Amino acid sequence: MQKITIIVCVSLFLQAINTLSESAESLEPSSFPSLVSSLRFSDQLEFCGEATPLDIQEVRERYEKELLLTLADRPQIILWLKRSNRFLALIEKMLRENSMPEDLKYIALVESALRPHVGSPKGAIGFWQFMEETGRIYGLTINSAIDERRNIFKSTSAAIRYFKTLYDDLGSWTLAAAAYNMGEEGLKAEILAQKTDNYYQLYLPLETQRYIFRIIAAKLILLNPEKYGFRLNPEDLYPPLQFDRVEIQCDQKTPIHVVAQSAGTYFKVIKDLNPEIRGHSLLEGNHTILIPKGAAADFHARYEKVLNDWLANRNEQVYIVKEGDNLSTIADRFNVPLPALLIWNNLNPKRPIYPGDRLVVYPPEEILEKTNEN
Repeated sequence: MQKITIIVCVSLFLQAINTLSESAESLEPSSFPSLVSSLRFSDQLEFCGEATPLDIQEVRERYEKELLLTLADRPQIILWLKRSNRFLALIEKMLRENSMPEDLKYIALVESALRPHVGSPKGAIGFWQFMEETGRIYGLTINSAIDERRNIFKSTSAAIRYFKTLYDDLGSWTLAAAAYNMGEEGLKAEILAQKTDNYYQLYLPLETQRYIFRIIAAKLILLNPEKYGFRLNPEDLYPPLQFDRVEIQCDQKTPIHVVAQSAGTYFKVIKDLNPEIRGHSLLEGNHTILIPKGAAADFHARYEKVLNDWLANRNEQVYIVKEGDNLSTIADRFNVPLPALLIWNNLNPKRPIYPGDRLVVYPPEEILEKTNEN
């Protein structure tokens, strides 16, 4: 009996070894260059055509540090490469059309990893990490309904205008990028105090001292990923952004699900294509919306029908807040979830409501019938 058990165990072990061997043959080899060899770079480094003085030892050390730290986060680099196929061509096109250096695209990569919703502790948001005040100065709409810092086209257009201003003011793309990171007034103050306008010789906030080198590291890796051990096939990359644009005139607050249904898709798809839209509705006014590629044909006819059906069948009620009310008691009164009440009215649960405020409620049919009877 013991001999049979041993034979069975050996057989199972050999089967497992064969299975692992077959799986390994289908996997990409995991070897990649040593970190030391990754630091060897014979060509001249430059950003936007401006040379990086690696002959200065301190500058070389700063460059090597950022390249090593960047290479240490291999999952992030893989995501950079995958997302780049989706977004960088759009940024490159806009830079060319405005006669701007192509290297500026790597700033968006370093700032946000090409994620529209990412935010910083200081309040910067979106692809180019605009602060709210700066975004508005350069033409972005930022309010409770729309945040164009999350729109790849609008935010890139604003970034281009901002970089033009910085370059005209400072006369260097390297300094323009540094000012983008720390603010132009702060940088000009340091230039004045330190009596030099050479970025590589300026003592700046540590984040800004690292900034150009982080951009250069991203540039080197994306220009030659195989050199650093990243071998992605075309099918590994995320597909380029594809869409149709449609203009929508909203005569009143309109749910995004109406747009999604008219485009033959889902709420999430519309939100993903239009990350600048906040909440669940479009406010009254004109809107330019991205919808899935091919959905624009007869979109407006479908939209008119879906909108009319929604208007005819909705059971909207307006509730006027009374003394002693709170959001929880109102939700209980109408037998609706509290989060739904917040969504319908674009409310912040941390902000109080006041007597006289008007809230939109979509109560269940039985509640509506009783309310109408009363």
